[in-house]
Amino acid sequence: MKTLISSENIWVLWAFITGWAAFSIYLEQRFEWASKVSGAIIALVGALILSNLKVIPTESVVYDQVWTYVVPLAITLLLYQCNITKIWKESGKILVLFLVSAIGTMLGSTLGFLLLNKHIPELGQLAGMMTGSYIGGGANFAAMASAFDIPGDLVSAAVVSDNLLMALYFFVLISIPSIAFFRQKFNHPHIEEVEKVGIKEGETAASSYWKSKEVSLKDIGFCIGSAFIIVATSVSLAEFLASIIPTSNAFLKIINTLLGNQYLIITTVTMLCATLKSDFFGNLGGAQEIGTFLIYLFFVVIGVPASISSIINNSPLLLVFCLIVVLINMLVTFGAAKLFNFNLEEAILASNACIGGPTTAAAMAVSKSWSKLIAPIMLIGTLGYVIGNYCGIIVGNFLM
Repeated sequence: MKTLISSENIWVLWAFITGWAAFSIYLEQRFEWASKVSGAIIALVGALILSNLKVIPTESVVYDQVWTYVVPLAITLLLYQCNITKIWKESGKILVLFLVSAIGTMLGSTLGFLLLNKHIPELGQLAGMMTGSYIGGGANFAAMASAFDIPGDLVSAAVVSDNLLMALYFFVLISIPSIAFFRQKFNHPHIEEVEKVGIKEGETAASSYWKSKEVSLKDIGFCIGSAFIIVATSVSLAEFLASIIPTSNAFLKIINTLLGNQYLIITTVTMLCATLKSDFFGNLGGAQEIGTFLIYLFFVVIGVPASISSIINNSPLLLVFCLIVVLINMLVTFGAAKLFNFNLEEAILASNACIGGPTTAAAMAVSKSWSKLIAPIMLIGTLGYVIGNYCGIIVGNFLM
């Protein structure tokens, strides 16, 4: 597809991603309406609009580089103040809600199949694939597509539907904390903590939270240098563990999947460093700011692949199916959260970690300044990579 900026124009695409992320942050800190919407949504929606107007391409090596290099560095920097002894105490409740959310995904896939199986070919296999993806992530999507031997054109249509729905889904989730109905029905201590920061006249909540701090050249050097070292070490360790741990039975497969996942290893290694050397990592100025800016690049890239024209031309019913799955997931997750007195922030992040994966859930926690929930949701969301394939196989074989 021809666009104003070609996919090979690397420098211009990087200029757009970083420039639009910076402008989104400026709007969030300058205008009250933008602060309520959040800079993350502005970044995402702007990219979605420009990609559908064919100003920027929907695929490029630049976007892959953001996923491959930028996101791991961002996660590492944002975990520098996470003490592992506190994390385990805070993550138990969200784990329960995450598992409930996974059940919601399975129920949504089943309902979507019952409603649409006469209109979409091989929907049973597709339901299994999307179940794996909406509990785990992209790796589960690929694994299920291969396991069920789904035709390439259906896989491509599902990818496009998924991309568009994900953009809309993140928009809804990020908007929920600003909606009076949800604030009245749920406890929201993390939102209240952020809002307790005094807001002066002419400021927004975002600009008040992100006040100027003293950051030295040494801080920046140690932040970036240590983040690269931790990511490089973690990725190498994950690859090594994946290569030596056998997969001869179900238990070893789970261990291989867990210890071979780079995000789990990055999270674990970073938290160990932040716990054992909290006096060093916890006092590095600029880590949160740099990590947050990198996450904004991620939000720009999320909005890019959602091609509305491809959905209309190829398979609008697949979008409806994905919508049913996500809607049931949210109803089950938020319903359980209300019934068992979970916080609003926990419901939002549990659903996000299930449908979008640990990286998007962590990114949302960062964008909302829910710093205490970043590490727990990363750990719990990674569990989805393990159970996603099992849930996908169960659903797919049940519906075929």
